[in-house]
Amino acid sequence: MQKPSEVQFADEQVREAFEELKDSTTEDRQLYGWVSRALADIQKNAFCGIQIPKNLIPDEYIRKYGVRNLWKYNLPNAWRLLYSIEGHDVKIISIILEWLDHKNYERLFGY
Repeated sequence: MQKPSEVQFADEQVREAFEELKDSTTEDRQLYGWVSRALADIQKNAFCGIQIPKNLIPDEYIRKYGVRNLWKYNLPNAWRLLYSIEGHDVKIISIILEWLDHKNYERLFGY
């Protein structure tokens, strides 16, 4: 079942990093397109990503953002977008934490 959500960035730095992709190198503009498509998909269905087991949520995300759940959306070229889902009354909010390449994703999760 699809659950639409409002998409927000975890903080101003994440939003600014997303906006900077648009006016950057060709590779970054391509990443901007991939992230934009992911945001549209998440807005249509908050649960379209893959849920990360709670015991694997990096402590950094718990401390910095207070997340209780973590979802991964696979982008092309092994990039990952990480987000959390919060429910407020009848609204679901998807909070974009960051996107990172596969090497940094593996480092973050200790693989």
